[in-house]
Amino acid sequence: MDSAVIWYVGQATGIVSLTLFSAVMVLGISVRRQVRIPGMPRLAAVALHRSISLLAVAFLAVHILTAVVDSYVDISPLAAVVPFTSAYSPLWVGFGTVALDLIVAVTVTSLLRARLGRRTWRAVHWLAYACWPAAVLHGVTMGSGSGQPMSGWPLWLTIGGIAAVLIALVPRVSAGRRALTPADVLAGVRR
Repeated sequence: MDSAVIWYVGQATGIVSLTLFSAVMVLGISVRRQVRIPGMPRLAAVALHRSISLLAVAFLAVHILTAVVDSYVDISPLAAVVPFTSAYSPLWVGFGTVALDLIVAVTVTSLLRARLGRRTWRAVHWLAYACWPAAVLHGVTMGSGSGQPMSGWPLWLTIGGIAAVLIALVPRVSAGRRALTPADVLAGVRR
């Protein structure tokens, strides 16, 4: 495959992944805060959260694969999973690697949730709050694909995602009582 095609696929899947993960954050926060999506039952919102999460992981896998096989930069398979070991821009690639490692932990425990205790799943699921900012930082600093920070419409799309997540967090942070978790919703718990 042509190196330019690999580069474009890597850039596109990185932008799509970051956008989808921002949507996942908003949905996860909203479901927990019992915010209803118009015309959609809460259980459907949980299913949408899960489906978009898995789609985001698929795009992320393609993004990482293209980054490793792309000849434009030198990112080894090891550097894709061990933070801050990349020969190419180790700090900024490292933030992406941290985000990947945390996403893998969240994804694996979510897929095994039925076998894990609720507390274990929930504790690991909180890592999403750390992985998303790491992914945003990686995207903004590496997003142009040319060694320069992100600019243009991808930057505005990222700013929109950041704003959406922050807006979704406002009621969560300001609320005094414990809200339903996605696990509570699936279990049919009512408050």
